[in-house]
Amino acid sequence: MSDDYLPGIYQRFLERFPEVAEAQGDLARTIREQNPFDDRTDRLIKLAVAVGAESEGAVRSNVRKALQHGASLDEVRAVALAAVTTCGFPTAIAALGWIEEVTTAP
Repeated sequence: MSDDYLPGIYQRFLERFPEVAEAQGDLARTIREQNPFDDRTDRLIKLAVAVGAESEGAVRSNVRKALQHGASLDEVRAVALAAVTTCGFPTAIAALGWIEEVTTAP
C-alpha cells in the first residue's frame, strides 16, 4: 500500500479544477485546525462517517490515512463493525470488503 496513492479520478479532478481543489483543501485544513482530535482519531472519525455514507472512495482513502496516522488494522475494522447496528449489516460488510481490498493491495 503506497503512502502517496491518489485515485485517477481525484488526479483528474486536481487537473481540471485546480482552484476548486485548492479551496476544498483550505476548507479541510481550517476544519481540521478547529477540532480537538489527534490525527489518528480524526481519521477514524472520518472513516466512520464515510462508512455510514457508504462512500467507497472515502472509505478507501480514510483507511489508508488512518493507518498512516497510527491506527491499527483492528481499529479500522472495528469502525466498520460498529456500522452493523447503526447503519446496517450490508453497509458494514461492504466497508469491511473495501478495507480488506485496501490493506491487501500491493
